[in-house]
Amino acid sequence: MIDAKLLEMLQCPAEGGPLRNAEPEVIERINQGIEKGEIRDPLDQRVEQPIDSGLMNESGTRLYPIRNGIPSLVVDESILLSSR
Repeated sequence: MIDAKLLEMLQCPAEGGPLRNAEPEVIERINQGIEKGEIRDPLDQRVEQPIDSGLMNESGTRLYPIRNGIPSLVVDESILLSSR
């Protein structure tokens, strides 16, 4: 999870809106999908590393993974959630 003060300064690189910490249930579901080989990034590459947490965009359709306490705010490394 990202500190609230830092989170206020971050924006979704794809849409420009605010980000929020993802709920534990979402992280668990994504990690299960990663384990099964079902999660792909926007470039259609399979996501292989589990995530510790994540930041979701305002609409809840994109998650930016957090691994080892470091968020990746790279659009091509995000996980699309619209079909989940």
